[in-house]
Amino acid sequence: KRSITLNLKSPRGVAALKSLAAQADILIENYRPAVKDRLGIAYGDLEPVNPRLIYGSISGFGQDGPYRDRPGVDQIAQGMGGLMSITGMPGQGPVRVGIPIADLCAGILCAQAILVAVIERINSGRGQWVHTSLLEAQMFMLDFQAARWLIRGDVPGQAGNNHPTGTPTGVFKTRDGFVNIGAAGQKLWERLCNAIGADALINDADYATGDDRLRNRDALNEELGRRLEEYDTHDIIERLNQAGVPCGPIYSIDEAFADPQ
Repeated sequence: KRSITLNLKSPRGVAALKSLAAQADILIENYRPAVKDRLGIAYGDLEPVNPRLIYGSISGFGQDGPYRDRPGVDQIAQGMGGLMSITGMPGQGPVRVGIPIADLCAGILCAQAILVAVIERINSGRGQWVHTSLLEAQMFMLDFQAARWLIRGDVPGQAGNNHPTGTPTGVFKTRDGFVNIGAAGQKLWERLCNAIGADALINDADYATGDDRLRNRDALNEELGRRLEEYDTHDIIERLNQAGVPCGPIYSIDEAFADPQ
């Protein structure tokens, strides 16, 4: 890896960048759109220098639209992209996700677009401009939460550690800590009940179907919680894995790196 610093506000710095771009496969930038236009380093400035150049752009809000020239950082995108409204405990108020997820996903999406452009260049011999933004990436990552609004008009809210649409899925207290359990499907639900000696719950009318369990989630979580607190975390994880029920411990960062897997 070799690094240099260029003053792109000077003609000499721009000339140096164009010299590098003339020999480059890929150039990636994350200026606001108006900045690269003003500096003279936009795709339209560099494409004549190297028609094979693939030019990747990541910005806060995209290359067009009313917010194109606003500065943007991860937390702003988390808020405007809806993520903070569905993160945290119900009624808690907006909560930031613990990693810069909009930054990371925008980088992944741009890298993916660049690779597609590389494949296209093999056939056409020409590069192209690909771009994404923190806000676009964040809204893409809303996944089924966005679909709930777009298809049904359902505005998702905070669900804490519960899965928004399937239960029982979430965090449960054990005798010596906590465990994550994901048993939303009918077969998984029955396996969970069998594994913890709660067979009677399978035939309980309040929990007979997935919709019943979701409607009565709070009561169900309390019922399961009482039973799960009788087990140590390690023991319940072993028991549920043997039964084919997705589950796992909740690690601190150092514990995650210490896990043998």
